[in-house]
This record gives sequence, C-alpha cells and structure tokens, in this order.
Amino acid sequence: MKASHPHPPAVALRSLYAITSEAICADTATLLAAVEDALAGGARLLQYRDKWNDAARRAQNAHVLLGLCHEHGALFIINDDVELALACGADGVHVGNTDASLASARNRLGAQAVIGVSCAGSIERALAAQAGGASYVAFGRFFDSRTKPNAPGAEPGLLNTARPQLRIPVCAIGGVTPHNAGDLITRGADMVAAVDGVFAASDIEAAARDYSKLFQP
Repeated sequence: MKASHPHPPAVALRSLYAITSEAICADTATLLAAVEDALAGGARLLQYRDKWNDAARRAQNAHVLLGLCHEHGALFIINDDVELALACGADGVHVGNTDASLASARNRLGAQAVIGVSCAGSIERALAAQAGGASYVAFGRFFDSRTKPNAPGAEPGLLNTARPQLRIPVCAIGGVTPHNAGDLITRGADMVAAVDGVFAASDIEAAARDYSKLFQP
C-alpha cells in the first residue's frame, strides 16, 4: 500500500534537479546533510539514485528524504525503482527508455506522479515518451561526465530542435555545471540535472545556489 504523506509541493518543473551521488550515499548522515544543503541552495527536485545500498537502507533513506524535500518545497523522485517510489509515497520516478517501464510506472503510481524518461540524444524517443504520458524527458550527456563517462553524447543544438516539438518539460544532464548550464537553458532546457556538480562541491549549498540563480528572471 502506498504510504500516506501530505500532498506534494506544487513545484514547476523548472529548476536545478539534484541527483544523489555514490559518495554521499555511503552513510545516511552524510546523505541527509548533503541533500539538506542542496535544497537550501535552491534545488527544487531531488532524485534519489542509490545503486549501492541494500533495499532496507534505501527504503529507510527514501522515507527521510521525502520529508526533507517537502519541508523545503521540493519534489522527491526515485531513480528506476517504481516499487520503492510507491512504498515511500515519493512524488515520482525516473525511468529508462523502454515504453513498458513508462507505462508500468504510470499504471503503478497514478496520474499525478512525476515520471521522467531518459532519452539520450533521441528526439523520437522523447516524442514517444511524451505520447506515453511522461511528465518530462531528459536529454544528455551533453558534456564529459564522471557519473556516466560512457553514456551516449548529445549536442547542445539538440535542445533547439527538440524544444518546439515537445509540450512537456526538458531536462539536460551530463557534465552540466553552473558555467555551461546557462547556454542549455537558453536553448530550451527547463531543468538541469547535476550529480557531482552539486554533491562533489566543497560547499554544496553554494554550488546549488549557483545553478539556481540561472533560473531566476
């Protein structure tokens, strides 16, 4: 049964989208402190990506992170794990690029869930995701990425081409820094996702603020 939580914040999908790193997932205290700093710096979406801890620890962390995100008026998204998202009452899930996983996620989580789909450099995949009920699509890797160094590349011009064809928000990911994010936003990115750009910074809150400033009018 889905956990009972207050209604999610009414957050526009236009923001820094912070994604947890392996380093901060090493222990719960580090994870919570780092996420708190990112949220204080203005991240309005937080994706809990944890490929390293066991299911029990991930479930425990997810419950706490959900509350932390909502305290800061941010959305809490789970990476890949639809059942964990359902169990903890997350605001949504980010899934891979197969139609079945999108359809399954929407069926399990309901019409109000935020469901994002990775599209690499494929506008066709993004259009199919949009037609299948995705809440947003993610393009990238746009630049060199320590998190996924072998991920397929995407050119910034892809955003110029994709944006007029899509009615749903677009996220740019892959080596995005406060220095190169502005161009991606100008080209049509509604969100920029960052892992190490936020969580490997010596001052996580300041790093998040540098990204967040790019979305201010």
